Amino acid sequence: MRWTLVVPLKPLAAAKSRLAAGAGRLPGPALALAFALDTVGAALACGSVRDVAVVTRDGRAGAELAALGARVLAEPPGGGGLNAALAHGARSVRAGRPCAAVATLNADLPALRPAELGRVLDFAAEFPRAFLPDAAGIGTTLLAAAPGKELAPAFEGRSRARHRASGAWEIALEGVDSVRQDVDTELDLRAALALGVGPRTAAVAAGVLMPGRQAH
Repeated sequence: MRWTLVVPLKPLAAAKSRLAAGAGRLPGPALALAFALDTVGAALACGSVRDVAVVTRDGRAGAELAALGARVLAEPPGGGGLNAALAHGARSVRAGRPCAAVATLNADLPALRPAELGRVLDFAAEFPRAFLPDAAGIGTTLLAAAPGKELAPAFEGRSRARHRASGAWEIALEGVDSVRQDVDTELDLRAALALGVGPRTAAVAAGVLMPGRQAH
């Protein structure tokens, strides 16, 4: 099974505010764009991924992600938040391919490795719906819905518990840390850097946080 990934991205000016407001005063918008580009680039290199649809209303991010090969979708009219954007993305994908296998993927996984993502998606293919908890064990970084199954996203806050309660199977694979390590805080960024981030994140982080850190 090959998957279409739906990746949500808020406007860069409002992205990663906790990084910008933290003690390090890190450049939230620049890092958010770097995270998204590294995430989508790694996803497109995964053999289990057919294509990537990014849901955003940020023109700059949309143009740069499209240049990587992603399909860019506008946010749904009237907004509605993250879950509405993800549901809209899934509907848009299935409007053209009703039998598509669809999975959401966070846009802030700068250490993402294609092989690890492939293991997660191949595991998810065994279930109608499945999800992967984040590194903190509270949220969710990936939610997958097999062909013919509704995505039913329940992100934001304690989404791990909500997705489990919804009947989605929790993926408990070892060795897929790069798919779980999302970045909201400086501590998260340091954890991602320790795993080895993509080139764009490495370039931005090198000058503001950890000079000399190598990209994977």
